Amino acid sequence: MGSRKKAKPGRSRKKPKSNADQALALDYVRAWVLPAASAPPTKPSAADAAGDGFLPHQASKMASGGGGSVLFELHSHSNHSDGFLSPSALVERAHRNGVKVLALTDHDTMAGIPEAMSAAQKFGMRIIPGVEISALYSPREIAGAGEHVHILAYYGMCGPSRFDDLERMLSNIRDGRYLRARNMLAKLNRLNVPIKWEHVTKIAGEGVAPGRLHIARAMVEMGHVENVRQAFNKYIGDDGPAYATGSEPFAETVVQLINCTGGISALAHPWALKNPDAVIRALKGAGLDAMEVYRSDGKVDGFSELAEKYGLLKIGGSDFHGRGGKDESDIGTVKLAITTLCSFLKMARPIWCSAMKDILLKFAEEPSAVNLGKIVKFGELIHFDGFSSMDAGMDIVNLCLSSWLSNDGMEEVELEEVRLKLAHWVCKR
Repeated sequence: MGSRKKAKPGRSRKKPKSNADQALALDYVRAWVLPAASAPPTKPSAADAAGDGFLPHQASKMASGGGGSVLFELHSHSNHSDGFLSPSALVERAHRNGVKVLALTDHDTMAGIPEAMSAAQKFGMRIIPGVEISALYSPREIAGAGEHVHILAYYGMCGPSRFDDLERMLSNIRDGRYLRARNMLAKLNRLNVPIKWEHVTKIAGEGVAPGRLHIARAMVEMGHVENVRQAFNKYIGDDGPAYATGSEPFAETVVQLINCTGGISALAHPWALKNPDAVIRALKGAGLDAMEVYRSDGKVDGFSELAEKYGLLKIGGSDFHGRGGKDESDIGTVKLAITTLCSFLKMARPIWCSAMKDILLKFAEEPSAVNLGKIVKFGELIHFDGFSSMDAGMDIVNLCLSSWLSNDGMEEVELEEVRLKLAHWVCKR
């Protein structure tokens, strides 16, 4: 490395991807997105992909020209956190915009995933179960001190392998959001900006932990500010006079838990950080996989280089909330290159398959209707009304896998241990 000459600023020395690289990446991504097309009689071209609806027309032209992009949306929010649309409406809007794979990444909750998965079935879309976790970066791990960061987690179709562990963390964060919101309202009241708690919770919706966006919307509705941006800039931004902290875990702990539960971890909107290099370095040490670099207006200066410096996959998403207005990018407006999507899937799929195996092993150790419900937690993938017998245990496992995986993906999951445990359980009965 020491003998390499440094590239001149502003000029890339990287060799551009060839048409062959693009075609191979397109084959790989297409096979995952469309499981029925995972073993076509001949290799599909970009034109084939356009014909079967895999690529929007414009994207297919780009793919055939060597600069292909496929619409994966890797950052979106529903009204289960601070978005405006229900998961079903979000999926429908994404479909209209040509999105084929949607990651629902609500703040600190995965409650909207089942509805999104159910809605996606009628459009032939894939949902990546995700969550955006609120965290705190503190070099000395001092509670309440440091910089607030958001970590995106992406899971396979079965969800986290240790969901209860993840949910305990998320639940604690959500509880802290209630306390933080009340503290913010108290500070606003002292600043002669009175907001009622009932007003905020009504905007948030039943069972939704209130966030700053809900408070900002209440401030707009009460006429205290002209818009949401002004509410943040003047009052509730990180350095604002009405800002308050919650009960966020340390960022390194979040990354480690995502890794332990079979997820891919990514740093969200790093351009909002005060000291991005230090944060990225620390999170990489904890096992961070990726970071957002791309937005609808292109790459953000300097962050592509930071991702390369720390060996992180460069991804991006619209961070769509559905609030409308010229300041928000629409869902599906971040065009990730087909080679980027291929790299994302090649990183994620072995991890997701391992998580699936862990989940199925737990089921095989104690087959029951309750545990069956756990392995299909994130969608109405299978219906087993009146479930009482495990004589067909492997049939259930195979049905789960066929819902979760493409044909080649099923071959990647070693199931012999699962089969043996199920057979042993049946013999004992």
